[in-house]
Amino acid sequence: MSASEKARAKAEQAVGKIAQAAGRATGNTKLVAKGDAAEAMGKARESKESLKETGHH
Repeated sequence: MSASEKARAKAEQAVGKIAQAAGRATGNTKLVAKGDAAEAMGKARESKESLKETGHH
């Protein structure tokens, strides 16, 4: 996994977790959902990059 893609994946996951926490604290279910989606995107990107990396070995 390239360093920039790994950082991007981790950043998306962090943003998602922060949005989830903020949404739960304020009772904003849309924000919680957006946080879930951002975290899922980050995990998907991380998985994709891991698969690409595995294919190169």
